[in-house]
Amino acid sequence: MSFFAVLFALIIEQLKPLPRDNWVHHGLVTWVSWTGRNFDAGRAHHAWVVWCVSVLAPGLLISALYFAIHYYSVVLALVFNVLVLYLTLGFRQFSHYFTDIRDALDRGDEIEARRLLAEWRHLDASELPRTELMRHVIEHALLAAHRHVFGVFFWFVLLSTLGLGPVGAVLYRMAEFASRYWTFPSKALGAPANDRLMRVSQTMFALIDHVPARLTAFGFAVVGNFEEAINSWRRDAALWKHANEGVILAAAAGAVGVQLGGDAAPGVTPDRSRTFEAGPTETPDAAGSTGGLPPQMGHLRSVVGLVWRSVILWMLLVALLTLANLVG
Repeated sequence: MSFFAVLFALIIEQLKPLPRDNWVHHGLVTWVSWTGRNFDAGRAHHAWVVWCVSVLAPGLLISALYFAIHYYSVVLALVFNVLVLYLTLGFRQFSHYFTDIRDALDRGDEIEARRLLAEWRHLDASELPRTELMRHVIEHALLAAHRHVFGVFFWFVLLSTLGLGPVGAVLYRMAEFASRYWTFPSKALGAPANDRLMRVSQTMFALIDHVPARLTAFGFAVVGNFEEAINSWRRDAALWKHANEGVILAAAAGAVGVQLGGDAAPGVTPDRSRTFEAGPTETPDAAGSTGGLPPQMGHLRSVVGLVWRSVILWMLLVALLTLANLVG
């Protein structure tokens, strides 16, 4: 069932994507804001309470609904899986920005490309040179593909195989959203987020994302330049502050032969540049970047092909596992 649920969800999402400013995002913001206001009194253990209520409660609700629906109809349970995946998994939740930026660069309109990047990632891109602009677009697109597609995919398949339905997709999406929401000052609360809550949400998402990040990186290696991807993974993953991001970006850089990483470019706000700043490394490359060629327009197309080939790879593996389970 998991293979068909993912397949139908991806097809529907391609045909009828959620709009940029959709009700699901507003609902998540409202929910996480409400849990913060009502369960965070500033003490250390309250951070765990807020995280559990924000992330685990929706998962438990979805799980209960799935079991109730599955009890009456397997077909309706499949439809429910597709619906949940449609809301949590998909390229169109980020790809419109990537496509618009690529089109702007094709036209030579770097001002519009910088504006779109700033709108997408909430950073100041006004001083980014063209090469750095493309580097940031590639890095953000790769991470978005992992968090909106592969991370959700892996957790859904794992827990669905165990008979838990779409709860894995919901838990991953909620953990990822909470880690982003509590990183920045809360507009809903009008005050900086609880430092403990930020640390808890980031730590928990790093744990949840540990295996999926490495599976994504391995998929990039298989469908790209395998030897260079593995070498870059081993050599350059430490260039990024966050280990999971470093694994994905280093493997992708080797897979397509593009230079990623490096010191934060001028004009990038500190909140976002810390994600991409160089960490301690002994690599000889300038500014702590990976090997490969400086980002060019061809690399944008290569990244799109890399992601789609990886999707096909994992879908084929799930299809084979499903077939083996049916035959067995």
